[in-house]
Amino acid sequence: MADPRGFLTYRERELPARRPVPVRLLDYREVYERRSEDDAALTRQATRCMDCGVPFCHNGCPLGNLIPEWNDLTRREDWEGAIERLHATNNFPDFTGRLCPAPCETSCVLGINQPPVTIKNIEQSIIDRAFEQGLVVPQVPDRLTGKTVAVIGSGPAGLAAAQQLTRAGHTVAVHERADKIGGLLRYGIPEFKMEKEHLDRRLAQMEAEGTLFRPSSDIGGPRGLSGEDLLERYDAVVLAMGSTIPRDLPVPGRELGGIHQAMDYLPQATRVVHGETVPGQILATDKDVVIIGGGDTGADCLGTAMRQGARSVTQIEIMPRPSEERPASQPWPTYPMLYRVSSAHEEGGERVYATSTVEFVSDGSAGDSNVTHLRVTEVDMSSGRPVPVEGTERLLPAQLVLLAMGFVGVPREGVVEQLGVELDERGRIARDAEFATSVPGVFVAGDAGRGQSLIVWAIAEGRAAAAAVDAYLSGRTELPSPILPTTVSISL
Repeated sequence: MADPRGFLTYRERELPARRPVPVRLLDYREVYERRSEDDAALTRQATRCMDCGVPFCHNGCPLGNLIPEWNDLTRREDWEGAIERLHATNNFPDFTGRLCPAPCETSCVLGINQPPVTIKNIEQSIIDRAFEQGLVVPQVPDRLTGKTVAVIGSGPAGLAAAQQLTRAGHTVAVHERADKIGGLLRYGIPEFKMEKEHLDRRLAQMEAEGTLFRPSSDIGGPRGLSGEDLLERYDAVVLAMGSTIPRDLPVPGRELGGIHQAMDYLPQATRVVHGETVPGQILATDKDVVIIGGGDTGADCLGTAMRQGARSVTQIEIMPRPSEERPASQPWPTYPMLYRVSSAHEEGGERVYATSTVEFVSDGSAGDSNVTHLRVTEVDMSSGRPVPVEGTERLLPAQLVLLAMGFVGVPREGVVEQLGVELDERGRIARDAEFATSVPGVFVAGDAGRGQSLIVWAIAEGRAAAAAVDAYLSGRTELPSPILPTTVSISL
């Protein structure tokens, strides 16, 4: 069991140092220093885990990660045991340990009156050590079932579903419309948050297990398989293409040049980092950049713009600035809305809250039809909706505007329309309690069915959908199913 006095002996959080801002702005490497093998801070943090009677961290994580177990194994430096317990519930701790906002930590019991255990960093350290020590090996199925499955989309939900179904003995082909496998993990996540070597080594494991990858696969398009082809060629289909229709901002001046969706901007930057040539690349160099949207994607745009040498960067959020302390209305163990400072926010730029865009403006100099300014106004949200505050309008200089306001559903045209699956009122693919769509043999996992969510929810959905597909194909399943389609996080 855990050290019963560990949380009394070690009371503070310890995390790896981030590389100095002036240094990390010169490259796209991950922002954290590599932790040395003899660093005792990791075992001290693992020792703080209380072995509490009801570990709420289990519920904070939709994967149901066995956090107290692998914390204690880390404390004892039993890396083989720790990675076995970690992989028991999570296919890709190398992704979540870098990208997840860690709802497990805000539901940590120790966090009631102390800083919570650094669960996310321990998770990342376990998987990184496991790869270094050769403890991550392919799990090839003992036998093949003769059943075939197509997974459409290679983001975290699609990859999790594919790996589970491959290990169950089915022949799985992952179809990805981009030229490389990985979905948003490949091109939507900047290198400074997750270097792609972590994705590539995991894909190599999956290939060794027998998963087939089909990049540049235009499913539903003129050059690819149609929905009818999928139903004819495969025994089951998993739709995991994500929620990819970006939310737009239809205000006057939207037609001006220089206004782009974040997911048009970020993939280009990642491609260039990896040595590709992107004709007409959207660049922030020497420009005043305004990012509309205060979430993680907006922060990714900020960090990228700073590395490209932007003159200034302003990130606008329509909601008021959150509190730095947990609000009384969001008590433990809920995931609270707090003022958080990401690594990108440390690097520069300005964050503006309770502000709405009124108009995109061009000064028309030399007949230019590109945006030069944003007209914005402060808003009052006390009524639950934004009400402009009189006398607060002002102009912000902007030669590049990036829209990072989330997504609103799956595209109806293409494979969704061809398969004839039903959508719900929010533009998501409708599914039943078994992740099955309205078309027999077609299932849905991840953002395509849940709507825009976190990477842990995507992986949990992929695992649960895989269990449903396995039961559909085999009549029974031994695959774990961590969540239902209706499962939600703890909230008030």
